[in-house]
Amino acid sequence: METKSGAQISRKAFVQSVAILLALMTIAGLLTLLVPAGSYARVEMEGREVVDPASFQYTARPAYPIWRWFTAPIEVLWSPDSLTIIVVGLFILMVGSAFAVLDASGILRAVLGRVVRALGGRKYLLLLIVTFLFMSLGAFFGLFEEVVPLVPVMIGLSYSMGWDSLVGLGMSILATNLGFSAAITNPFTIGVAQRIAGLPLFSGAWLRVPILLAVYAVLSIFLVRYARRIERDPARSPVFAEDRAGRQKYGGFDLTAPGSQDPRLGRAATWFLAFFALIVLVLVAGPFVPALSDFALPIVGLLFLVGGVGAGLISGFGGRKVLKTLWEGILGIAPGIPLILMAVSIKHIVAQGGILDTILYAASQLFANASPFLAALMVYVLALAIEFFIGSGSAKAFLMMPILVPLADLVGVTRQVTVTAYCFGDGFSNMAYPTSPVLLICLGLTVVTYAKWMRWTLKLWLWVLLLTVIFLGLAVAIGYGPF
Repeated sequence: METKSGAQISRKAFVQSVAILLALMTIAGLLTLLVPAGSYARVEMEGREVVDPASFQYTARPAYPIWRWFTAPIEVLWSPDSLTIIVVGLFILMVGSAFAVLDASGILRAVLGRVVRALGGRKYLLLLIVTFLFMSLGAFFGLFEEVVPLVPVMIGLSYSMGWDSLVGLGMSILATNLGFSAAITNPFTIGVAQRIAGLPLFSGAWLRVPILLAVYAVLSIFLVRYARRIERDPARSPVFAEDRAGRQKYGGFDLTAPGSQDPRLGRAATWFLAFFALIVLVLVAGPFVPALSDFALPIVGLLFLVGGVGAGLISGFGGRKVLKTLWEGILGIAPGIPLILMAVSIKHIVAQGGILDTILYAASQLFANASPFLAALMVYVLALAIEFFIGSGSAKAFLMMPILVPLADLVGVTRQVTVTAYCFGDGFSNMAYPTSPVLLICLGLTVVTYAKWMRWTLKLWLWVLLLTVIFLGLAVAIGYGPF
């Protein structure tokens, strides 16, 4: 049977994801029947709506029939988040189709060959460098979903090194997520939260740098130990059977031989690497150029599409083959779109049921008699809980920080500690919750199911949780500030 090019979401992975999301949608709907409705008043601050922490009141339960729980994935298309959802959908179609062309034409292997030869084949040094670079994108620039187009390239690199798709995900999107969470100057979490808290912008970096380095050390040990284990015995990979096609495609390709490829592939690789450089430029410049930042996701997707299609044509792949492969890529990744609609509908159900503010209010009341350390942990846990419904870091900051800051002041937690605990809770769960569209997209680009992903990452999350709790305790003990 002919193997289709590009990312192909398997029927098993799709059905498993639908079942999980359907169960979560039902739970969210049941909460709207069990939890009293309530709301905070919103006030405008620097052009954005923030919560007035003294304004909560219970309200009448809105009329929200049960059947609308299951139409929510369609309703989100005309909700306030509709534009973002449509952009994300188009983005994954562009990425999936372009990756199919790069895969089928052999360009991806040519590009990977150049990368490997540049480092002289030192694979574990390459793993550590790539991991640190992706972590830096998240830590300094607040990038996350924008790096999705780079994930398939890293998957191919992992195959070529004798590893599996889990290592490829680990050194790319997982590393970006950990950097985003243990951030130094992330403008979307650190920047927004510190501005609302009245702190000097990006202050407190003297403690956040060692936090980032400690998280990098934990991730590096986790990835290197796993990569060495499956290199010795590939059958120990949880996705050994599913990865067979990828290993055959890249494992037998001599990436270190400069003369082993068609000259046209070399020119095509140069073309794609030029667009890859443009993508990196957009990612780096985005946080500093507001107009560019607002459109970074579609720009990155378009650059990846043009780079991939252009490289396919230059390689001599042929116009008809390019079009056929583009269509295969679209069909392969398209099942990810209903999964994303189902994931974002969970927030829609809770909001339409009028209970999102009630959940936030109930959690905030627990602060009254808490010790400073316990209060810091509660900020962490509360951010983790709200992250399940609201993925955007800046949106959560505008919702939560106006409530958390005065409560933290009352119990003796510095505002800098509050911001740090919020950022921990906001970020680390992005690659754990099944309501995260980025996680669903990235798993859709591979053969990894959600269940296998969670089993693989569980030990890492436990170490990260322990590490961040220790740093929060240290921050409370030293009065981490300036205030």
